[in-house]
Amino acid sequence: MSGMNEYTPELFELIDDEGNKKAFELIDTAELSGEQYFAMIPAIEGEDYLEADCDLVILKSIFEDGEEILATIDDPEEFTNVSEFFLQRLEDALEDDEI
Repeated sequence: MSGMNEYTPELFELIDDEGNKKAFELIDTAELSGEQYFAMIPAIEGEDYLEADCDLVILKSIFEDGEEILATIDDPEEFTNVSEFFLQRLEDALEDDEI
């Protein structure tokens, strides 16, 4: 029975502009206006997650040279709209868990 409540996060290894690799945990995905977006937080191993300060990272799926990549959102208005969408869904999910 110990395995029934185990959570296995969906992890992505992302590479930044300087070539540094970092693991992120997928929190949510959404398709808005025909575009695919991903909300992630940095992956924290062990018990450190209880004290970690996690920033929500929002990326957009784009195709470059025929390959799908996750990229930052450069348009400020687009970023604001997408981040507000994800933050509202997160808030709604947290409210549902409080019941």
